[in-house]
Amino acid sequence: MIVDFRLPHLGDGIEAADVIKIPLKVGDKIEVDQVVVEIETDKATVEVPSDVSGIVKEIFVKEGTKAKVGEPIISVDASTEQSTVGKEKPEVKIDKKDEKKQKGDDKIIEKEISNETKVISDYKFKIPMLGENITSAQITKVLIKSGDKIETDQIVLEIETDKATVEVPSEVSGTVKEVTVKDGDKVDVGSVAFTVETSSQGVDKPAVSAQPEENKTVAEPKPVSAPEKIPFQKVGHSHAPSVINLPKDIIQVVVPAAPSVRRFAREIGVDVHKVRGSGAHGRISFEDIKTYAKNLNEQIQKGGFSGGSVGIVKEILPDFSKWGEIEIQPMSNIRRKTAEHLSFAWATVPHVTQFDKADITELEKIRKQFGKQVEAAGGKLTVTSILLKVLASAIKVFPQFNSSVDMEKNEIIYKKFVNIGVAVDTDRGLLVPVIRDVDKKNIIELSKELQEFSKKARDKKLSPDDMTGGCFTISNLGGIGGTYFTPIVNSPEVAIMGVSRSSYEPVYADGKFEPRLMMPLSLSYDHRMIDGADGIRFLRWVVNALENPFLLSLEG
Repeated sequence: MIVDFRLPHLGDGIEAADVIKIPLKVGDKIEVDQVVVEIETDKATVEVPSDVSGIVKEIFVKEGTKAKVGEPIISVDASTEQSTVGKEKPEVKIDKKDEKKQKGDDKIIEKEISNETKVISDYKFKIPMLGENITSAQITKVLIKSGDKIETDQIVLEIETDKATVEVPSEVSGTVKEVTVKDGDKVDVGSVAFTVETSSQGVDKPAVSAQPEENKTVAEPKPVSAPEKIPFQKVGHSHAPSVINLPKDIIQVVVPAAPSVRRFAREIGVDVHKVRGSGAHGRISFEDIKTYAKNLNEQIQKGGFSGGSVGIVKEILPDFSKWGEIEIQPMSNIRRKTAEHLSFAWATVPHVTQFDKADITELEKIRKQFGKQVEAAGGKLTVTSILLKVLASAIKVFPQFNSSVDMEKNEIIYKKFVNIGVAVDTDRGLLVPVIRDVDKKNIIELSKELQEFSKKARDKKLSPDDMTGGCFTISNLGGIGGTYFTPIVNSPEVAIMGVSRSSYEPVYADGKFEPRLMMPLSLSYDHRMIDGADGIRFLRWVVNALENPFLLSLEG
């Protein structure tokens, strides 16, 4: 089986990298996790490990050149048979009768039909990696049954994690032989969900040896993350299609550490992303991992925590059935995760909430005036979509609202990007999709994207990636009612804006009372980062921008 190893995704905005070193040559035998290329991006120097073992057949790039993400780096003969480099396989005739061979759980049936070799194999579809630190999920819906014919990319499962409901596509086409999960099951990542009988055939392929000592099973492809499809595939021969899965610390975040160091961190249960490297350009060593683990262990023994965990007192509930009839229902993953996250945020973030009202009488006229134009473009002009643009400008004027606090390192992280989350009420609980680069989009674009995300949230189509990377959050309850409320900061963000229902109130101006449409605003923020004076300055800027939209162009 020949596999093209391609340059993996190296981070947001990184499309290419400089090839510094290729520590191998054609004919070399490589193992899984062995470094095959050393590259340099704008951010770091990275050693890229192999995800497959075998013999190097061809090297497509040279040292000193630039390689694009997704471009082939090397091709590897990853066949499970003994290497035949430089040798010719003996030609062995296969009897025309069906010959069945079995080893372990894999079955191969080969037939010689008109100079073609047809390979049929059982592919075990496993629950894919669904995101960082997600080890299990709940099956909400199984969309296939035994005997069904499925195609590549067909949705076969709906899975609910702690963060979102995810549709899982099939990586192969074939006939479903056995389904080992059912609706409501809780499954671990990597466990088998169903088995598919797949087949492929190649024209004029050399016959495979039928001698027992040469019998080998078809390598079972590795699962791929459902929310993020990696744009490089194994180019195999006479086997079911599959996708290379690089280690998640390479795919998600580029970490300046050797594969052996990352492997050591995994073995002792340390998240390498949280370790500060002492080497050049922040490179992480074995000693850095050991020092981090030692410090963490000391904190646990002292009963302390460092921003990564917090001790929540468990409440012992009485037996409510003593006083009447009760009904007990299991907590959904989303509700449980929301409860855990908000408990952590409330316990660790010193909250302050300030309130104000914005006169949006004139803004409402503008909203109705241009509403049809936005609808024609495929969006819906709402107060929230306008607020997105206002807040994007506000946090440019007040950069402390676009930061995060790292108490462990005594550092403040200022973000140069503007991603804003919008809380969406669904029948499964509160979900917060994140709209990215709000400052670079106009209100029509934001209106369209907000409508699309809201629909995805209610239709269970949001992926974990859709709900990460936020800088600030909006929670608009105006469609339901109420006046003011105290929204909880969505840590590690440092502020959140709550919006309540607008209503007409008598406002005294120019010697008389006039009816004005007033919108209540509630700003909660992290007092470790934001002082009260800055909090009210920020809130007043937002109010003034809503009342005088020209301020967006003047100061935003």
